[in-house]
Amino acid sequence: MNLSNKYCTSLTQYSRLVSREVMIGNVGVGGNNPVRVQSMTTTDTMDTQATVEQSIRMIEAGCEIVRITAPSKKEAANLANIKAELRRRGYDTPLVADIHFTPNAAEIAATIVEKVRVNPGNYADKKKFEEIEYTDESYQAELERIKKRLIPLITICKEHGTAMRIGTNHGSLSDRIMSRYGDSAIGMVESALEFLRICREQDYHDIVLSMKSSNTQVVVQAYRLLINKMQEEGMDYPLHLGVTEAGEAEDGRIKSAVGIGTLLEDGLGDTIRVSLTEEPEFEIPVAQELVKRYTERAGHDAISVVENSAITPFEYNRRPTNEVFNIGGKNVPIVMADFCLKDKITPASLFALGYNYSVPLDKWNIAEAACDYVFVGDKIVDFEVPGTLGIIYNHKTWLLNKEKSYPFLDVKTYLSGVEMSDKLNVVYVTLPEVSKELLEKLKKDETVVLMIDTYNNHGMAEQRRLFIELMNNDCQTPVVIGRAYGNLTADQLQLQAATDLGALLIDGLGDGVFIAAEHCGGDKMINATAFGILQATRTRISKTEYISCPSCGRTLFDLQETTAKIRAVTSHLKGLKIGIMGCIVNGPGEMADADYGYVGTGAGKITLYKEKEVVQRNIPETEAVDSLIDLIKAHGDWVDA
Repeated sequence: MNLSNKYCTSLTQYSRLVSREVMIGNVGVGGNNPVRVQSMTTTDTMDTQATVEQSIRMIEAGCEIVRITAPSKKEAANLANIKAELRRRGYDTPLVADIHFTPNAAEIAATIVEKVRVNPGNYADKKKFEEIEYTDESYQAELERIKKRLIPLITICKEHGTAMRIGTNHGSLSDRIMSRYGDSAIGMVESALEFLRICREQDYHDIVLSMKSSNTQVVVQAYRLLINKMQEEGMDYPLHLGVTEAGEAEDGRIKSAVGIGTLLEDGLGDTIRVSLTEEPEFEIPVAQELVKRYTERAGHDAISVVENSAITPFEYNRRPTNEVFNIGGKNVPIVMADFCLKDKITPASLFALGYNYSVPLDKWNIAEAACDYVFVGDKIVDFEVPGTLGIIYNHKTWLLNKEKSYPFLDVKTYLSGVEMSDKLNVVYVTLPEVSKELLEKLKKDETVVLMIDTYNNHGMAEQRRLFIELMNNDCQTPVVIGRAYGNLTADQLQLQAATDLGALLIDGLGDGVFIAAEHCGGDKMINATAFGILQATRTRISKTEYISCPSCGRTLFDLQETTAKIRAVTSHLKGLKIGIMGCIVNGPGEMADADYGYVGTGAGKITLYKEKEVVQRNIPETEAVDSLIDLIKAHGDWVDA
């Protein structure tokens, strides 16, 4: 790996990136400790009993660190009562105070709990979306101002043995950072490093860092860049991983797995939080499922070392490929379904894949999330399929059923010079099968799409290595990323596939996805998972995207209920991004990444955004969903369902 792009120990051999150990009370983070799992309460921090009861539910679900919001001095002071009651009831799980806007609350909390989380975007700065011109001297003066604001907290943390998380949020970068670095991963990193350098000047090192965003591409790029910059400055602080506003249900799980799983695959991360718009105890099993895959990863089969990689880890660049039929080139990634194990394929079989046949009208209705191809192996499709659906047969079966179908070949068959389609041929290959002979033939063949697979326990890295081999040899053959799974629950399949495929798509690798899942759930769920992964990586948009935060003590309305209401009336608006924020902490910034925003700004009051601009303030909550619909219509983005 080019040292200027280095962010992990190895691209091919799994190993944790070793960071310094930071103690959060009695829980070690980093060093040789396992990846820790944490979550955050959603109760009013002034309601001691409710916060204690919810914390206990979280702890008993496996939460190792409990975070509680402290939006003002009174909530910070009440952390003492919450902690005392938890200790009285036999729970010694460390507590973290979540601080935004209020340094004096952080200073109180640091004398009580084991860690404070501060957001450099709003601890000493403000966000008004103002562009400010700075000279080097005026910028340095701003850093001196921040230092004076931060040093009192550092002093208290040192006195009380309190750790600190410097947690950058993409949605709350300050105007100062935005003016200097733009809305970028490097801006997120520099926002944290400014605080970190002040801590180091004060010889304070009990620090954990995070780089969170609702955009999974930004999440991955920012964490990688942070590591790269820390290594340049001789730093080794542990990382807390997360994706903000991931949402709910399968969308939230897939999005979280794409962002967090991509980083875990390269051995990054010392503690994680999966942020779902659900009760916090439900986040814990999801986080545990993500982490447990790496407990036995280190003994995987060897993968050849990468001497040179054309992948750009700190920015998204899609791998250039030939256009073969409707795959590759500038086409969005395709979805190929697996029907090769079915006893029989009928028109009804396609319903789960987004194709519904109307007998009275004698036509197919095609959903937005309808797969593009179906691999049927040696099963015969003996009915008229929709014109948008391609059928893939094993090569020998294709020879007998060539009309409106395409062959699937192994490498040996492909190299032997057999009869093939003049439009599209799918060649199945694993990394050990990639040879000079294969590469030379592929470079001359404009009809081939590769279907890549892996049998390595460190499969994502092996498939990435295959992509690097293609790129280093200037082979622009399109690639469908294939992965096989068996005997998993629906949740497990979603998390594993989102990690394995999403980690490649995030880096601009892949022109399609193929999930072969045996005994893992229904065809509809598997198809939805494939499209969900493409949506979460922002490589193919097939539905409305909801940037919805997890609830917390700052939340000003019922997030789960409100998200469900908004989803019910807007889920047909393909490609639209709607932010649903419980408070203003991340609301304005996340709105800049959304098309429309719905943000709690007071008890029973909602403010609506068009991108980062406030459109209507303090609308009664009872009228806000209708007002949101009116706003979408006014800007011409509404279509009838």
